[in-house]
Amino acid sequence: MRPTIEIMDTTLRDGEQTSGVSFMPHEKLIICRALLHDLRVDRVEVASARVSDGELDAVRRITRWAEPRGWLPRIEVLGFVDDGLSLDWIEASGARTINLLCKGSRRHCAGQLGKTPEQHAADIRRNVMLAHARGIAVNMYLEDWSGGMREDEAYVFQLIDTIADLIQGALPQDAAPRPVGRIMLPDTLGILNPGETAAFMARMVGRYPAIHFDFHAHNDYDLAPANSLAAAANGARGLHTAINGLGERAGNAPLASVQAILSDHCQATTNIHEEQLNRVAHMVESYSGIAIPPNKPITGSAVFTQVAGVHADGDKKQQLYQNALRPERFGRRREYALGKSSGKANVRLNLEQLGLDLSDDDMRRVTQRVIELGDKKELVTQEDLPFIIRDVLHHDDSEQRVQLLSYMVSTAYGLRPMAQVRLQIDGQVYEESAQGDGQYDAFVRAVRHIYRDSLHRKFPWLSNYAVTIPPGGRTDALVQTTIEWTFQERAYRTHALDADQTEAAIKATIKLLNIIEPLYGTPQTI
Repeated sequence: MRPTIEIMDTTLRDGEQTSGVSFMPHEKLIICRALLHDLRVDRVEVASARVSDGELDAVRRITRWAEPRGWLPRIEVLGFVDDGLSLDWIEASGARTINLLCKGSRRHCAGQLGKTPEQHAADIRRNVMLAHARGIAVNMYLEDWSGGMREDEAYVFQLIDTIADLIQGALPQDAAPRPVGRIMLPDTLGILNPGETAAFMARMVGRYPAIHFDFHAHNDYDLAPANSLAAAANGARGLHTAINGLGERAGNAPLASVQAILSDHCQATTNIHEEQLNRVAHMVESYSGIAIPPNKPITGSAVFTQVAGVHADGDKKQQLYQNALRPERFGRRREYALGKSSGKANVRLNLEQLGLDLSDDDMRRVTQRVIELGDKKELVTQEDLPFIIRDVLHHDDSEQRVQLLSYMVSTAYGLRPMAQVRLQIDGQVYEESAQGDGQYDAFVRAVRHIYRDSLHRKFPWLSNYAVTIPPGGRTDALVQTTIEWTFQERAYRTHALDADQTEAAIKATIKLLNIIEPLYGTPQTI
């Protein structure tokens, strides 16, 4: 039978401990809704108790949303052995579950608390019973459990044995409910390797087979996903994750990677809706300000892109270069990169997606131009292909339905930048001017006026804007501007190269307008 693994996501607590990340209360609510409603994670750790008034406001918003849906037990807050102070905070927030932070290694118990294991166990017992009396459910974190198992596992077992009567499943099976529902085992410093994780988890499960153990991985050695797999394969019933691997230092185990590993390597079942992973990852990217690397598994922009021509050829024939990580699982599609490694198969697959067909001779010429551009380190996108074809096949620029006849942009100290633009669209000339927050913003506003006021058309939404300069740092270096757009629920990406950043952005904009022009329908006649 396929094991069922519970996912507890800690993006909103441990993930927010990423350097430079701080979510606003409304952002925490939006992310929590996406985690529980869209992704269907089992539980969400949303905060640490006693942090700030803003944190209290965030948790209140979340609990008010979760309670009428019956999801309040799925909202968890990290709390401390502080004789009720954390419990007061959690009650005020509306939450009903505390993840009680205890010491999972003798070194932490003695060095940080200055207490014996017996004293610490007594403190834990007192705080658990306080929570139980107030109707607050308890899970226990054994902080630095990995260090405890490495250095003195007798301490770990002594601590659990001392409070076994409080822990569900620690004693022989009986009908009595216990105040502590789960024991959560963190690799707090990210020190474990998969072999150690497997051995330590097996010893925990072997000694306490009925306890629900969670494993909480940190990624200091880039082993968090592998350690999560080892824990699940050796009896852990729950795993802790964070969207995009956010977290202290090198972060936590990324949810997308853990989900794929559990499904494909552990044959485990979760409640995660895989098709939502990419969307939620990019939502968190936006709110956190931490960019997703292009090669990040599952959610990176390049991970479903084949580059080598031989790979594209193999995919076209028998999908020879594809594995179980099909992009469709995650709401994405496979792409074939265009650059110096491209072959005719890459180009042909991209043209097929655009609905274009070329003769063998034209295909050879277009492929050669793509390779030449790649040799110059220029980025070639699918949207560039019609322009490359026009250039290679010597089509006249007059075939472009949208042409930039002239423009003027100006900026002066103390004054808002201005732009004046003349466009020719389907043979008709339009002219507009506008002010903006920058020269390019003024240009876009002027063009938007033409589309809105003269053509009565919707204008595409600019969703992302990036500028790159080739290595060397010279003042005369070419600037590559890449702009992402959304129009009619489809994403587009255009780029252009120029010595002037504004000029490059304007070229990329005109490219986009020509790409979407056919979507407006029949050319206007005036």
